[in-house]
Amino acid sequence: MAGTQALRVAELRDGFGRRARDLRISLTQDCTLRCRYCMPAHGLPSLPTPELLTAEEVCRLVDVAVERLGIAEVRLTGGEPLVRRDLERIIAMIRARHSELPLALTTNGVGLAHRAADLVAAGLSRINISLDTVDRAAFAALARRDRLPDVIAGIDAIRATGIGPVKINAVLVPETLSGAVDLLRWCIDRGLQLRFIEAMPLDAEETWRPDTLVTAADLLAELGRHVALTPLGRDDPGAPAELWRVDDGPATVGVIASMTRSFCGTCDRTRITATGRVRPCLFSDDELDLRAVLRAGGDDDALAEAWQAVTARKSAGHDPVARLQHPRRSMGAIGG
Repeated sequence: MAGTQALRVAELRDGFGRRARDLRISLTQDCTLRCRYCMPAHGLPSLPTPELLTAEEVCRLVDVAVERLGIAEVRLTGGEPLVRRDLERIIAMIRARHSELPLALTTNGVGLAHRAADLVAAGLSRINISLDTVDRAAFAALARRDRLPDVIAGIDAIRATGIGPVKINAVLVPETLSGAVDLLRWCIDRGLQLRFIEAMPLDAEETWRPDTLVTAADLLAELGRHVALTPLGRDDPGAPAELWRVDDGPATVGVIASMTRSFCGTCDRTRITATGRVRPCLFSDDELDLRAVLRAGGDDDALAEAWQAVTARKSAGHDPVARLQHPRRSMGAIGG
């Protein structure tokens, strides 16, 4: 790597002393689904290939993040990262350079059935799969695609590899709240770790409204009508999910109250979009173009210093729910 004699930036910290340990890199903003809380019905515009980070650029940024900035785990996101035909190659390249690094993938599961074994063989160590309901009609209405059987096939395939834990992410929306306990039982039966997430104003069509928000309290009340829940807290101070034991255990369910129980004070994430723009906060439009630094021939010190500079400007937290505004980019364009 370049700049081996130069000053190393040991940690990536913001102006409030929070240290970023979790890097999320989006590989594309294309997606195979059109979930209403994320994508417009027609999808986001496909980015020309030259605008996307290449496999080599992704790996270079991971190198800088881990070796210069103290990043401890990396997650590949989108859009839908399975759209990238070179996904296995990207994973293998990162794994070859960082043998112990926790390397995760967030996916909607469509197409996973055919690639699960190769992804794990390449070096994938963790996976989160988005699944909001196990009711086929409700799934098709929410995702605007009738692909639930494909998602379930992908879940079955990744379970067969032995990778674990397999986590399921479910966004809370009014249409699926009554089926939350069915999803929970479905996940428990398969040994999957389920996490419910409050919907955020990151939908491309900007239909999110605070008065229709399904809150963590709403969810817990609904689940509590069917199962006994015992609060367990967080298994890590930086983790967004509060855990609850289901009945007598050992199964648990996680609840991420991103809107009503803000965890901004312990946020440890930094994000890079598919076009190489580092974004310290989901709800802030403050970004910096690392791709430009890369393609201008910047060395590792230049990348680390630019990354630190934008991180230092990170705000203390997002506005209260009643005042929160949609950022310019939707979740699909930022990367989960």
